[in-house]
Amino acid sequence: MDGIALISPVFFLAACCAAVMGYAIQRSGTCMVTAIDEFLDGRRTERALALVEAGLWVSGSILVWRQLGGHTALPVGYPPSAMSALGGVLLGLGALLAGACMFGAIARIGSGDWAFVLTPLGYFLACAVFSPRFGQRPPMVGGAPLLDAGWLIVPLTVFAIWRALGAWRAAQRGELAAHVWHPHQATTVIGIAFSLLLILVGPWAYTSALLALAEGHHSGLVIKLALFVVLLAGAIVGGWNAGSLRMRLPPANAALRCLGGGALMGCGSLLVPGGNDELVLLGLPLLQPYAALAAAAMALSIVLGRLGVRS
Repeated sequence: MDGIALISPVFFLAACCAAVMGYAIQRSGTCMVTAIDEFLDGRRTERALALVEAGLWVSGSILVWRQLGGHTALPVGYPPSAMSALGGVLLGLGALLAGACMFGAIARIGSGDWAFVLTPLGYFLACAVFSPRFGQRPPMVGGAPLLDAGWLIVPLTVFAIWRALGAWRAAQRGELAAHVWHPHQATTVIGIAFSLLLILVGPWAYTSALLALAEGHHSGLVIKLALFVVLLAGAIVGGWNAGSLRMRLPPANAALRCLGGGALMGCGSLLVPGGNDELVLLGLPLLQPYAALAAAAMALSIVLGRLGVRS
């Protein structure tokens, strides 16, 4: 990412991917809190499966790109530990307090729920305050386990062809736009856009941009923050186009919950290490054990928190 200029074809393509990703996040309601609520309320798993599918698109894209001789920088992962699990719990509790995970916060901002602007701010402040104390990364281990499972390229390619045929049939019926922006397919768009970003600029997640800013890491920071701004803009355009964008000041209690929830998620990301978006779109697709442990702890804390409130 260091060698990419703001005025370059690579950045232009990456910015287009970030904008599409933001638009799709607003349309998909991609959020682990939302997915768990959907299951607890109606025993439906559509949004949870959509999150899984987004990860599958990332996995398949990486494998195909490598098979074609392409190279991209990939995070090599960390050892699973009690800190990973504790970090996952904090991510879950923060998402519960705010009412959305870091993914969902972008969607809510795009809908004009302006209290959620404070969620990334809380995340940033927590990283700035606590990173010097417990933000030291554990030693990296091994490579990406996904790359040792090259046989997955066959079923993932078959799956991609099946999805493409579904889009083709929708286009033949004149229903392509409705098909693509259905919440499930919109989550697929997120996975594809993120995959292209991964190929173009390397590992990128907006929470990593906030962390880099908090820690004063200037390498590639301008590109990361620019993509974050484009991501937000895409979400806001998505909300405006859907007619859900509202212009009103948020209640003070909602603003405080979003700020506190973002701060908890920031602390959790330092322990994992990695934020919600990094776990779902990087760690899990790369089959990293620490990401699976943290994501499971996050999901369990959200489930128990929801059940505790309802009991």
